[in-house]
Amino acid sequence: MASTATCTVTCPVFKSTEFIIPDFFSNCRYPMRLNPHCYSVSLASEQWLCSKAHLVEPESTKYTSLRAGYFASACYPDVDAFHLKVCADFLCWSFKLDDWLEIDRFDVNDAWGVRDCCIAAFRDPVNFQTERYSGKLCKLCVYFLYHTHSNHLTVFKLRWFIFAAKEIDNLVKGHVDDVESYIELRRDLSGCKSCFALIKSANQIHLSEKVVSHPVIMALEEATNDFVSWSNNNFFYNKEQSHHNTHNLVAVLMRNKGLDLQDAIDYCGRLCNISLQRFEENIAVLPSCGEEIDKEVPIYIQGLQNWITGPLQWSFVTACYFGKDTDNRYSDVLRVGEMSVFLLKTPSVVTRALDTIDYPVATSFRHS
Repeated sequence: MASTATCTVTCPVFKSTEFIIPDFFSNCRYPMRLNPHCYSVSLASEQWLCSKAHLVEPESTKYTSLRAGYFASACYPDVDAFHLKVCADFLCWSFKLDDWLEIDRFDVNDAWGVRDCCIAAFRDPVNFQTERYSGKLCKLCVYFLYHTHSNHLTVFKLRWFIFAAKEIDNLVKGHVDDVESYIELRRDLSGCKSCFALIKSANQIHLSEKVVSHPVIMALEEATNDFVSWSNNNFFYNKEQSHHNTHNLVAVLMRNKGLDLQDAIDYCGRLCNISLQRFEENIAVLPSCGEEIDKEVPIYIQGLQNWITGPLQWSFVTACYFGKDTDNRYSDVLRVGEMSVFLLKTPSVVTRALDTIDYPVATSFRHS
């Protein structure tokens, strides 16, 4: 049976209605996989975040229920336990950082202060001093960079901060981008570019600048980014509209194209299918880059495929979209705030058995 979800929403701008989430699973032909070190690494990463960000209840439960370790395990299923821990820590940090920049939690000046503090910590993690937990956690991100051996992640995160500031400005002013502007903004704000940089380091492959800047490779990355972004916008719309947040492609389509809610959801779904088609079309025209490089490019492409299926699988495991009762299968009824989300059951996602392992623990990084 095709998976569908019917959501009942109460929106202050658009009349109350229901919408059906498109069936992303049937159109995604790549296998859903899970790293065998998922359980142990997830536990260690959650403990790391709670310790370094000084989280206490109920905030600690909020972040552990996001299941960032599972997210990393679904997106990096082939990496060893040590590199999986780096990826899981990075995703935990990213979730917390995203919350620090949510302006509905405090005033816009404080949000800008977080942004400026984090950028300063990124640019000079050794000499920059701060009492903000956000800045201290960003300084620890040097640990991620040390183990990624890549400057791309730093560049992408700095770009993320710039575009996050633009989103804050848009929210404060009540500005809604046109469709084309939003698509460009979302590609930088999704966080996917940093996570794609981790594919190379976590799998210990080394692609030259010539390879990573090749138009076909960049087109594959963009198609993956778009699929992740638009499917995420579908899943997150119900929650975001309840907080009057218009930074979502569904809301942008409704305002700019005059679509009703279901038509906007369906439009978003079609964009996801087009993204998958673009991905396949670019794989078909991928040129040879030489014998040695040709051994590593398929690993990177496999990593991008994992980033198509990983977030999709995680979306029905995390409490982020459909509440704390979400399991790794669709449930009959989920709660999102005061709204009900009715889902048809489908077969549960098959995952590999989890092993209990020992792995190197993150240590402090000494800048050279």
